[in-house]
Formats: sequence, C-alpha cells, structure tokens
Amino acid sequence: MKQTTLLLLAGLLAVLATSAKNNEKKDSVAACSKCIVAAEQSQHRIIIADTQTGNIIWEWKAELSNVRPADVKWFSNPSEAKMVYDRRYVLMAASGGGVALIRVADRKTVFYAYAGGNTHSAELLPDGNIVSASSTGNFLTVFKTDTTHFPEQVYAKKIWAHFAHNVVWDAAGKKLYSAAMDSMLVFSYNNNCNAPDLQLEKRLKLPGTEAHDLYPVYGKRLLWLSNLTNVWYYDVKTQKTLPAKDIIQENVKSVSSGPAGFPAICVLPKESWWTDEVLDAKGNSIFLKKGLKIYKARWVLPDTFSNPDKSDIRYCKD
Repeated sequence: MKQTTLLLLAGLLAVLATSAKNNEKKDSVAACSKCIVAAEQSQHRIIIADTQTGNIIWEWKAELSNVRPADVKWFSNPSEAKMVYDRRYVLMAASGGGVALIRVADRKTVFYAYAGGNTHSAELLPDGNIVSASSTGNFLTVFKTDTTHFPEQVYAKKIWAHFAHNVVWDAAGKKLYSAAMDSMLVFSYNNNCNAPDLQLEKRLKLPGTEAHDLYPVYGKRLLWLSNLTNVWYYDVKTQKTLPAKDIIQENVKSVSSGPAGFPAICVLPKESWWTDEVLDAKGNSIFLKKGLKIYKARWVLPDTFSNPDKSDIRYCKD
C-alpha cells in the first residue's frame, strides 16, 4: 500500500511539474513585451522569440502536437506564422501543404487541413474560416474551419491566383487581397460559413514582378508589399502603390511593423531562402540565433487590420 501511494504521489508531482512548466511558458509569452513569431525551417517549427533576451520562449512542432503521424509531412518547411485572436492563437502555413490554427496556451492544433501546392500564407476570414495561398498550381484555398471535423472531412474550395504567395483580409473594407505575380487581386467573400467562396472583383497592375509578402502596416490602412526588387506600401483606400523608401528593398521575404518603439522588421535570406537573423528597416540586427532557418517573422502584436475582434475562436459547426 505504501509503495502504491508513493507511486501515485510521484505521478501527481510529475503532472504538476509539467503543468507548471507549461504555465510558465504560456505566461512568458503573454508577458513578453517585444516578441516575434517566426516560421523556422531547420526544425520544421513555429517559434516565438524574445528579442530583448534572444531566447526562444515557445515552439510548436507538428510531430509533438495532436497532428496525426501520417499528416506531419504536411508541415515541413513552415512558410507563414501570424498571431490571431488577440495573440492567443497562431495561424500558420507550410510549404508541405499544411495549414493550421494553434492555441498558444497549450500548443493544441485546434484545426488543420491540407491545401497543397507549396502553401505560403494563410489568413482568417470574418466568420473564422481560413483562406490560404499556394504558389505551385497558382491557387487560393478557402476552408470551412470546423474544429470538430478535420482534417479528413474539411470543405475546401480552390480559386485561381497566379504565383499565389500571400493573402490578407481587410476587416474594415470587407475585402480579401492577394498580390499575384504582378497584379493585386481584390476579392469579396460570400460569408457562407458552410460553403465559403471568393469572387474576384478587381485585378490591379502592380509595379515589378514575383510579389511575395503582403502584410498590414500596423495602425494604418496600408499593406506592406514585397517583390523581387522592392518593398512598397499598398493603400487599400486609394488602390495605389507607394514606394517604401525607408526599408531594405531587395528580396525581402517578410515585413512587419508595430507602434512606437517597434521598428519595422524584415527577413532577408542569407542562404537560399532562409536566414538566422531578423533585421530592422536599416539592416540592424533585431534577433539572431545561429543554426536557425527563418523564412518569415512578425511582431507578436494584436492584428487590428484583419482580425480586430478580440473574441474567442470563431468556427463553423454542423
């Protein structure tokens, strides 16, 4: 009896220690004043790093989550990571074709699905459904985000978009934007939770070619737009493109900005398409850790452009 009691006590202490460790990690993310979230390909993971200490304080790997073993390959080479639902969730995409919504507190993958086609970006729609962009095959995919039926029973609709590398929802304007090769595609959303679809409304010529990153400029009605040779501001009100002369220009994979005290940051490859460093607009190092393969990095901040509602996760449910 005594031995059984000791074993039970040891088990309880182990559970409590694990819980305390998880809570410590969760609290450290919530308390971090200048963190970045990044798609990190050396270990096929999403990381959150504290730029002030240089430490990685949170990570998600498909094989350590509730993703089925057969589906882990979908999440090879993560290509996008952004904070949604008031920084309580991470929305990610991977070149392996996977798209996932992850709860920060316990790293649970609350929804995931397969888009395929070298997926580069993902975005939330106003009803909680998800849209992704895939460059191989040239398409966007709209998913019904039902957290009770996935990944094998997911409604998905593909929409053509040339060289699809990005997708951003404009909550105020109620439009979806995707910079496709050399054109800005502007879509309306049918707001049908169970059968989501997009309708192309405008195709506007952009300067340059191979449009890559599209992301909100913090606190403004502008989008960062990068391509092979330049970084631009795209004004969603006037539908005009303006030079962003105050930031690194060539071959920028991602751009992110914030309020006062948060410099614009960008990812510029050192090798192939990845780097171990995040830079500010002038090229100064903001975060560096040898051995990492960072593809995109964003500030951990509320998304007031695409996802301003701070309510809990929204999803379709039969």
